[in-house]
This record gives sequence, C-alpha cells and structure tokens, in this order.
Amino acid sequence: MSSSGPGKRLALALGAAAAIVAALAVWGTGGGRLVVYCAHDRVYSEEVLARFTEETGIAVSARFDTEATKSLGLVEQIAREAAAPRCDVFWNNEVLGTMDLERRGLLEQYRGPGYARIPEAYRDPEGRWTGFAARMRVWIVNTDKIAPARGAVRSAIKGDLSGVAIARPLFGTTLTHYCVLSDLWGLDALRTWHRDWRARGAREVPGNSSVKDLVAAGTCDLGLTDTDDFFLAKDEGRPVAMVPFRTGDAGAAPSGGRQSPDRIILIPNTVAIVKGTRRPDGARRLVDWLLSAETELALARSRARQIPLGEVPRAELPGEVAELAALVDEGCPLGGLSPAREAIIEWLKAER
Repeated sequence: MSSSGPGKRLALALGAAAAIVAALAVWGTGGGRLVVYCAHDRVYSEEVLARFTEETGIAVSARFDTEATKSLGLVEQIAREAAAPRCDVFWNNEVLGTMDLERRGLLEQYRGPGYARIPEAYRDPEGRWTGFAARMRVWIVNTDKIAPARGAVRSAIKGDLSGVAIARPLFGTTLTHYCVLSDLWGLDALRTWHRDWRARGAREVPGNSSVKDLVAAGTCDLGLTDTDDFFLAKDEGRPVAMVPFRTGDAGAAPSGGRQSPDRIILIPNTVAIVKGTRRPDGARRLVDWLLSAETELALARSRARQIPLGEVPRAELPGEVAELAALVDEGCPLGGLSPAREAIIEWLKAER
C-alpha cells in the first residue's frame, strides 16, 4: 500500500481530529491561563486581576456576569460544568450563591494566609469560601426630607411606609438581608415583618439602584440599599446620607420574634476554588491575593468604597470607609444562612 493510500489518509484525518479536540479542550478551559468567573463589577475587578498577573506572572482569563443575570448566572454555570470544570476560581460579589455551591459540594477547601486574616464571621469554617471587601446594608435618606440620624429613621418607619423603598427580596443583597433577619428572628417573625411592611405601603422595586434613584430624586424619603449604591448617589451630588441598618432598630423586629443583638449587616465579596481545578497552585495564589490587605485597600479606594474585613492600616483608608470599617466586628455572622435561603425563596415565590 502506498504512503498516500486510504489507511494513511484515515490516520491523518483521525490525528487532525484529535488535535482539534485537544485544542478546543485547551481553549475551553482557558489554555494555560487561570480561569476566573467574576460577579464583581468589571470596572473594579478587572484592574485587580491585571495587577495580580503583573505581580505574579500568572495569566488570567476572566468571565464576568451580566447585569441581567447578576451572580446567579455564574453560579449555575459552575454547577452545569461540575463534571468537567472550566472555572478555577469563583469571585462572587455576595455570599448566598457561593454557599449554594458549597452545599452542592462544588468547592475545594483552602485555608491559606489570606483566609487567616479574615474574621471568623465572614468565612467558612472548612475553608470552602472566604469573604472580603464588603458592602453594608444601610438606610439611604433624602436629607431634604429626613435628618440623617438613627432616631429620625426609627420615627419614619413607625407609620405609613409609602415613602419607603426596598428592593424585591427574591434576589441580590435584599435576599441576603432577609436571610440574616430570618436567622436572627425566625422565619415566622420575618413573614410577619414583611407582610406588615407591605400592608403599610412600602414600595417594592426591582433592585437597589432603583431604591437609590427614588430616594435621590425625593420620590421616596428613605429606603434600604447597599453602601456602594449610596456612594454613587452621593458622588452625583444628590441630597442623600446613609444610616447603617441595625437589626435591633425599634420598629424592625416584630413582636414574637427571637431577641436579637443590635447588629449591622455586611455582605462581602467571596472567593472560592472550584472543585476539580486543573491549576490548584495558581488558584491558591489568586485566593490569597484577593484576601490580602493590598486588595482590600484597592477596593476601599474605588468608587464603590468597599469595606475591608481584615486588618488594614486605617490611615490609608478614605475617611468615610474608615468609619464603616470600625463597625466590622458588629456584623452578623453569615455561616448559617443556607437553610434560611431555601425556605425564604420558597415562601416568597408562593407569596407573590
């Protein structure tokens, strides 16, 4: 048989097909790059990842979420890829989705030097996820309508709530807010609180940015949102101020609810290594990079003014962030929220 016969041509064709499959497999996992799925705003996170590559020489291929899907799309993508993971490190902008992946057994344990500098309330005891650079749940108040003080907010939420806005709690940080309250009060007391707010006319809107816009425009007097949205309104020169939401506020906990401490609610970014990563060494280095004081300082200085959870030099923080960082020890622990999440989602879907 000649060297150009059918057998030779078949062998060459099979070899070419194998090469294409191998190339696609490498492309699908980012090649030699560390693959990061990132739900934090691209405008802030991309710079952090670029600095990591510059300092370590480890190339990163990042996949970002969209405004439409928030972090949920990336969580579900990691779950769908569980049999053949493409993602090495998941940088989430909240905690509940990360806990969902933990519950499904899709995260690796890692407790490195970055893990050690974060307080216990904001990390998984087994090291499957760790929090950093948080947002705080706050009342955003229109200062033309209400004095920026806790007492004024307490008075404003005692009666008619038609001037109060809150994001729909099925998604985002408002869902986390509800999970924290359920963990503190019990689910029945949370239902009572939610129904009472609805009955008194509270305005439920699509998201935190809508809350911010309504209060900044004076359409609503106050609302519940996160610090990053508040700072956006402040930077636009709107007549707004913030007051930290506290679980012990008069008028917040319904009668019959469990007695709870007077705590704030911090919602951190979280980072986790995806189970089955092909680049464990690089993944661990990125996790420690994200959990470093350097990264927390960089995110604190961004327009989002995220709040460091680990120790950082307070003198290097913007003054408004330093004030918030002083409250970190008063935050509600986050580790036990997964059971509350499932029950709350089921209840809210039925409630609608």
